[in-house]
Amino acid sequence: MAATIQKKLKSPSSCESRDSLGMSKKRDHAEMEKRRRKAATLFKMDYSAPEVARRLGVARQVAYRWKNAWAQGGRGALKSKGPAGRKSKLTPAQTAQVTEALLAGPGAQGYKTDLWTLPRVAALIKDLTGVRYHPGHVWRLLGASGFSCQRPERRAVERDPKAIRRWQRVTWPELKKSPSAKADHRLYR
Repeated sequence: MAATIQKKLKSPSSCESRDSLGMSKKRDHAEMEKRRRKAATLFKMDYSAPEVARRLGVARQVAYRWKNAWAQGGRGALKSKGPAGRKSKLTPAQTAQVTEALLAGPGAQGYKTDLWTLPRVAALIKDLTGVRYHPGHVWRLLGASGFSCQRPERRAVERDPKAIRRWQRVTWPELKKSPSAKADHRLYR
């Protein structure tokens, strides 16, 4: 699969339906911890778990889980534990180095074509940082860095936009069939 890779200048949502539902691609751990602190305050004021769930807009099961944690460990038990999952193999400095190399283009890395492919990006990461990633996982790294897949446009090199416009405005209307100017006598029977 050959594709060019383009850095997103803005962060347009590729998952607009997900965002419109109030869900985000990345979790805001500080915001979630803030909500749990509000829950702890409400539990301290003797609010029930269903009432806390209603006030904070979470599921009752979540509120019960928070209440149990709060009852056992106090407010500290509701602190954020940070992002879940495996930590990245690349340091932020290495990620910046890879991003700069990607933006420089494949030609700067010695490739003949101006297309980044996942195996090429995986090889670039290995060459620059020594960290090996499977090409099938590289797209996740690219997405996290703000890159998106762009398919190359298939256009002729000899394309002449002025000639095309002239053909569309002058030649095509002359060739196109138009309705007859004669009256249709079948309508007047």
